[in-house]
Amino acid sequence: MEIAVKNMVCSRCVKVVNQVLDTMHIAHAVVTLGHISFQQELSKQQYDDLKTLLEAEGFALAENEKSVIAEQVKNLVIDLVYNKELSDFNFKLSAYLSAALHKDYSMISQVFSALENTTVEQFFILQKLERVKEMLVYDQDSLSNIAWKMGYSSVAHLSAQFKKMTGFTPSGFKALKAHKKVSIDHLK
Repeated sequence: MEIAVKNMVCSRCVKVVNQVLDTMHIAHAVVTLGHISFQQELSKQQYDDLKTLLEAEGFALAENEKSVIAEQVKNLVIDLVYNKELSDFNFKLSAYLSAALHKDYSMISQVFSALENTTVEQFFILQKLERVKEMLVYDQDSLSNIAWKMGYSSVAHLSAQFKKMTGFTPSGFKALKAHKKVSIDHLK
């Protein structure tokens, strides 16, 4: 049995879901971002209890195909931005998502936009900019190196997009005393 879980965005989320399952004494095979694979079917009561406990932790079960697709898109984008070198990403996001989900991109885009109230591309940009904020605050990389790592064609492109979305230049943001970082599960 497999269940899709909304709002799982990091390794700590996986840990929390594992803890919930351990507390319930539910045998499970694998917990990954946005997904639980069980060794056996859950009873209706177990499913309802799991749903309640996960909701208490800020998660939700994706209970229809469209919700599952939207969660898969979010998880793929987050994984791409946080775990891969975007400088090596030499094909379009639409092609990447279509290949990963084995679905037509126009359908993926329509479903995502309807459920998330933003486009896939906008979500991707927001994720990239949140990652850039982290790199500006915590890394010692130069802005040109950050731009390259995040797949921007130039520092000017990164700076223009950063300013448009945040109201600050990257160097202005870095100079701020109070960095207002948004949790990636709250980006829309």
